Amino acid sequence: MAIAETQVPERSSLYNSDLAPTSPAKRTWGTYNYISLWFAMSMEVSTYMLASGLIAGGMNWKQAIFTILLGNLIVLIPLLLNAHAGAKYGIPFPVFVRAPFGVRGANVPAILRAIVACGWFGIQSWIGGQAIHAMLIVVWPQTAAAPWSVWACFLGFWALNMVVIWRGVESIRHFQGFSAPFMLVMSLALLVFALVKAGGFGPMLSEPSRFHSSREFWRFFFPSLTAMVGYWATLALNIPDFTRYSKSQNSQIVGQAFGLPVAMTLYSFVGVAVTSASAVIFGQPIWSPIELMARFHQPLIALLAMIGLLVATLNVNVAANVVSPSNDISNLYPRLISFRAGGLITGFLGLVMMPWKLMASFHNYIFEWLVGYSALLGPVAAVMISDYFLIRGTKLDLESLYRRGGVYEYRNGINPRAMIALAAGVFCALTGRFIPAVHWLFDYAWFTGFLVSGTVYVALMRRTGTESKAFAPEKA
Repeated sequence: MAIAETQVPERSSLYNSDLAPTSPAKRTWGTYNYISLWFAMSMEVSTYMLASGLIAGGMNWKQAIFTILLGNLIVLIPLLLNAHAGAKYGIPFPVFVRAPFGVRGANVPAILRAIVACGWFGIQSWIGGQAIHAMLIVVWPQTAAAPWSVWACFLGFWALNMVVIWRGVESIRHFQGFSAPFMLVMSLALLVFALVKAGGFGPMLSEPSRFHSSREFWRFFFPSLTAMVGYWATLALNIPDFTRYSKSQNSQIVGQAFGLPVAMTLYSFVGVAVTSASAVIFGQPIWSPIELMARFHQPLIALLAMIGLLVATLNVNVAANVVSPSNDISNLYPRLISFRAGGLITGFLGLVMMPWKLMASFHNYIFEWLVGYSALLGPVAAVMISDYFLIRGTKLDLESLYRRGGVYEYRNGINPRAMIALAAGVFCALTGRFIPAVHWLFDYAWFTGFLVSGTVYVALMRRTGTESKAFAPEKA
């Protein structure tokens, strides 16, 4: 069924132009756009710090790269599965989740995803502000003594993001086409610079693992792997926000299957190698690239590197941390809250999340932030995938997604089975956070929540009976 032939109730309270199915004229994203999307979103500071955090935590470069590659191959599976509906029906994430959760219940997973995105928006804005502050020190050293300058740079970069949001989502596609190759060149330049300073790849990659036993390594590895999956667990949910613009199903599948693992592994290697080099040069691994560049005392190189950081951070912040929460917040009241308004709300909530605390150390960043929110998003992904593929066979009633009283009305707009499954997964995953005897449940938070919620959801839906009109897969 072509999207152009679909009639949706435009006067419904569940409809606005930003949430409407994408028209054929707007399906302009090809394979290259999805490859550049992942290169642009991967080549930024939080990816670098994800990799460098593993080195700072005790891994050698081979262990770190293996952990990152495996985590990204795992998260690629739910990402491609959820991407299918976006490309097939042209619908964004908050509309897609109306099928399993109900037209009103969809607000629950949408807001969970939005809260995480707001946290990420704040983190990226904080990193960008630090980069601007580091540049300011290079050209105006006396500002280093002024505490207010750090906050002024942070708020200045935050305001720049607000301007980009106001320009709209289509500006992202043009920006990515430029920023992806630019960041690749800048990353390689940073790698070469560290290579020269460290005296070659031999010394750079010679740092051994600091784990004294296999048990000690595995204790660090498994929660780290969960963090790697959690890193893109956000996009694994709202990827329909991007695939709804795809020219074809094949374009988004090929582009993403190549772009995500290659981009993440490549740029993670830069973070791993440069952090390993910092241990050789300075006697300790430095996980923050901003702090590292400041130690080299090369003003011109530092200035160019900080410009690169700003380009990457701005790009990923808008693409990964604004598109989804803007749609999610808009979904709360589509008739009154537009995409732009949702983006501005995202920006202000990002300040409330206090990103300076989330980035205080690699432990806070990886084992508290990434692993912690994966306990919320794994269950949502399980319900979405189970419903779309196992319960409905990829068939959705598009018109009912935009009106009350349709097949996705369930009980007053909420599917209680989805809510029970979601709560069960989150509860099991977070139990390990507070009960030491089952801490492994939290170490595997995304996997724990995904398995429990998916199993509970399918069992409850099949117990009801898919032949029932309320739960039957609808004809597309």
